[in-house]
Amino acid sequence: MTEPLEGVVLPGLPAGFDLVAFDDIGSTNTEAVSRAEAGAPDGLLVWAKSQNAGRGRRGRTFFSPPGNTYSSVVLRPKCGPADAAQISFIAAIAVVDAARSVLPDPAAVTCKWPNDVLILGQKVSGISLESRSRHDGLVDWVVLGVGINVQVYPENLDVPVTSLRAQGSDATVEDVLLAYTSKLGEWMSVWRDRGFAAIRAAWLDRADGLGKPIVVRLADRTYEGVFETLDDDGALVLAEPDGNRRRVTAGDVFRPAV
Repeated sequence: MTEPLEGVVLPGLPAGFDLVAFDDIGSTNTEAVSRAEAGAPDGLLVWAKSQNAGRGRRGRTFFSPPGNTYSSVVLRPKCGPADAAQISFIAAIAVVDAARSVLPDPAAVTCKWPNDVLILGQKVSGISLESRSRHDGLVDWVVLGVGINVQVYPENLDVPVTSLRAQGSDATVEDVLLAYTSKLGEWMSVWRDRGFAAIRAAWLDRADGLGKPIVVRLADRTYEGVFETLDDDGALVLAEPDGNRRRVTAGDVFRPAV
């Protein structure tokens, strides 16, 4: 069993986060879920320098060598599952703001629906949520897993990928982790105080492809149209060529080939 590193501290870690650090681990999400089930408090941050069984969205394997940030946070938001799903938008905003803070061209970093972060159209992070509901219908805990490509990135994938270093940043893994947790704490407070409307507005302000043609691919169909906005619950609103406005709650978004 992998044991946590003793005595590791991150000077500047925002209030509200408690760090558990590992040199190498199977998955920070798996560790955080286990600790959440055992009663870990809100704000427990599991950080690893590398993962050997990292998991992304939909169970995909997550590229996890040393040189990037891999973290999972235990959250106890005291809300229902639908509201808890909004945390993925909060995480994307936090990653965008953290990346912008360490890059020479901050405007190059954008949010891609539903929860990807891009630099000049290239993916730089992975975000995943896991949760468990209580008998009263509220979520007991949410585990937010985030990986950010700081120094290295995988090649030969089916989507363009990059790293902060490749885009001109000299930030360390620790620098990026501190920037991300700081922004996460700030935006979680905004969400608690002002609701999803404030998060929606902030996400749209950072959105990739807003007002432009996009393609949305589902497992069994494809939709095309203009990315018009986000609905009040975070669904993508697609203005189709026939004038129909379609709400999309799941799918992969692409820019159409020119």
